[in-house]
Amino acid sequence: MNEEMKNDLLSNLAKLHTTELGIARIKRNLGLDSDDVVAWCRQQIENADSIIRQGKNWYAYINNAKITVNAHSYTIITAHITKDN
Repeated sequence: MNEEMKNDLLSNLAKLHTTELGIARIKRNLGLDSDDVVAWCRQQIENADSIIRQGKNWYAYINNAKITVNAHSYTIITAHITKDN
């Protein structure tokens, strides 16, 4: 992935948002106890090990987690613990 594409997500972090269901899903999948899931995800994406654009989504890999963000609306769709790290 080129730096310009990666910077597209990073330069639009202020646009990140999610739904109530998204908040519940992310908290459940990652075992988070954070009151502000969007702020937590934003911070993780800023410090991501890698950010990949595949089709309509961005995938940010941080430590042992993967955060999925829609590339057009900047909606955080979900996050999962990854097994390969």
